[in-house]
Amino acid sequence: MPLFVYNTLTRKKEEFKPLKDKEVRMYVCGVTPYDEAHLGHGRAYVTFDIVRRFLEYSGYKVTYVQNITDIDDKIINKSQHPTPNVQTNSKVQIPNAKLKEKCEEIVKKYFDSYLEVMEKLNVLNPTKYVKATEHIQEMVDWIKGLVDKGFAYEVGGDVYFEVSKFKEYGKLSRRKLDEMKSGARVKVDSRKRSPLDFSLWKAAKEGEPSWDSPWGKGRPGWHIECSAMSTKYLGESFDIHGGGLDLIFPHHENEIAQTEALTCKPWVKYWFHNGFVNVNKQKMSKSLGNFFTLKDIFKKYKPQAVRLFLLSTHYRGPINFSDQQLKDAEKGLARLYDTMDRLQFSIDSIEISKESHGLDPELLKLDEDFIEAMNDDFNAAAAIGVLFEIVAFANRIIEEKLNDKDILSKTKKSLESFLELLGFSCEKKKASLDEEIEKMIAEREAARKNKDFKTADKIRDDLLKKGIILEDTKQGVRWKRNA
Repeated sequence: MPLFVYNTLTRKKEEFKPLKDKEVRMYVCGVTPYDEAHLGHGRAYVTFDIVRRFLEYSGYKVTYVQNITDIDDKIINKSQHPTPNVQTNSKVQIPNAKLKEKCEEIVKKYFDSYLEVMEKLNVLNPTKYVKATEHIQEMVDWIKGLVDKGFAYEVGGDVYFEVSKFKEYGKLSRRKLDEMKSGARVKVDSRKRSPLDFSLWKAAKEGEPSWDSPWGKGRPGWHIECSAMSTKYLGESFDIHGGGLDLIFPHHENEIAQTEALTCKPWVKYWFHNGFVNVNKQKMSKSLGNFFTLKDIFKKYKPQAVRLFLLSTHYRGPINFSDQQLKDAEKGLARLYDTMDRLQFSIDSIEISKESHGLDPELLKLDEDFIEAMNDDFNAAAAIGVLFEIVAFANRIIEEKLNDKDILSKTKKSLESFLELLGFSCEKKKASLDEEIEKMIAEREAARKNKDFKTADKIRDDLLKKGIILEDTKQGVRWKRNA
């Protein structure tokens, strides 16, 4: 089955054909580590984790690079005002080396936290994380090249890209030049030739870290880091560039302009953008007070349930966050894993298996439906729907007591492999579930020794609700899952 992907650049689905056969080079805009990772980060990086996983499943060798914006206004502000809501109008006078050190401490704290929550979501690390501050020279060289070619100009130590010089500006966002406004991160500056011109290099200011450049001390603008670092590790042209919808303009539009202006080559073949997270049909944001960090969400819900929730809507569409959605995801996840347990119990319980006649046509069709969904622009939501059809099929053949060990094993293998493909680890789940059961059994034994039979009976009933049957024997308590 061919893979079709939606390309933001062309606004249509296209058959996926990488620049090199069976090799995919992919770049995704990463985090600015100045605060805890939130649900929007979860949506983005689970999305591109699925893209990477399915491409590898399909036989591609994937090189996946993700940047870390470790020099930014928000990081600098946090280094100046580490206590929330306590700010002054003046910058603290601190030596440059110390400023950089303070920013590094903030970045390390929040990036380590980011890695922790991504691990809980079972998001694979990219092939390489690249930090902006470790590529300052590459950015300086890039900017110098744009100045030399006449696409950029210097004013008082600041360097700007002259948008009017790049004739294809607006081709990603589909905006007309005369209708555009300055981007959210670009302050209007009367020294610029046009309000649309964007910053490549910022002259040093008091209280901000700086680096040497041909235009004096300063620091790079936001957009230039992605061009310099992506091309260093993936080449002047590569296959996939991803990020959130909010990055299309101005960030990705500016990236295209500065990159193709310098290289004179098409930069990215396929542009992928994930949709927003909404809360009560409003975009999640700090300003609206409807902002949720992943760490806070994990206090109430299992990370794997959060992953299932994030995949329950196609990645390009908006997803609405609510407690009910998360509760439904937890129930759905439990049903998937419980079916895995039921299948294994049934397989183990069959002493004599009836003769099998090969792969069941219904299961074969379900397997094909799953892959077909994923080949349709990584439609994990539709693929999850197929998983629950496999669950229904599995429970039906268990209840019919077909005693066909082969078809039970193949059904379990399909369910397990597809769960793994979507980033749900069956082995870890089973181990943690077994530990939870053993803990409850130990609590029941302690209650019985204390003659607290009411508590002991309640624990037995709770286990029965989980599908666990206890057997009190002379050798001790044994448990099994109810088929």
